[in-house]
Amino acid sequence: MLELIDVRKTFNPGTINAKRALCGVDLKLNEGDFVTIIGGNGAGKSTTLNAIAGAWPIDSGEIKIDGANVAHLPEYKRAKYLGRVFQDPMTGTAATMEIQENMAIAARRGAPRTLRWGISAKEKKQFREQLATLELGLEDRMTAKVGLLSGGQRQALTLLMATLKKPKILLLDEHTAALDPKTAAKVLELSDKLIAENHLTAMMVTHNMKDAIAHGNRLIMMHEGRIIFDVSGEEKQKLTVDALIEKFSQTSGEEFANDRTLLSK
Repeated sequence: MLELIDVRKTFNPGTINAKRALCGVDLKLNEGDFVTIIGGNGAGKSTTLNAIAGAWPIDSGEIKIDGANVAHLPEYKRAKYLGRVFQDPMTGTAATMEIQENMAIAARRGAPRTLRWGISAKEKKQFREQLATLELGLEDRMTAKVGLLSGGQRQALTLLMATLKKPKILLLDEHTAALDPKTAAKVLELSDKLIAENHLTAMMVTHNMKDAIAHGNRLIMMHEGRIIFDVSGEEKQKLTVDALIEKFSQTSGEEFANDRTLLSK
């Protein structure tokens, strides 16, 4: 479903501030894979997701989604393949619009626009049913402005909107980092549910090693723009945080020294 072939990206090339962000990344995801990505600051985690989404052009390499090379497509043309949830709960929704209006925008992604009533009675019924699956009571607040929702409610809504059209790839970029632990756990539980029910292929960047181990069927660790560890199946299930830190040291030759990640132990 997704293949990265020798993907490279350098920011500010040819200057004193040059930073090699991706150094020949090779990665292949099969349909239905749910991959968590862990690593320290500057490891290349979010850069990988941005490269897939087309947020900026890569220097070289190929990015294939369902067999099609999208490496040179602009971001808006890749949008039909992707669903994405960002770290900031404010990013994925329109704050001044109603919940049902946000849902309608997500439901119409990739469809031609026509002159008709914005939301039909049939759609309102569908949205209500879909919102009810979140178990947050949002189905009874469909006319409320999204800006009035809490961060967790808004992130849950964003997640639902990102999966409405069943994207080829779902990208979760530290989508629980701005939430309190209880709310984060709820959003992660919802992520697991939506990915499983819709049989989605997903990638989740996280700083939390416990979450990286507990979620998904495969774990990737990145360091200095490279994938240094790739584990799946039973071997992943047996992982511990200490074992993961030790594996990092063995593979990279360095101590794992990211405070934010270590604090999540």
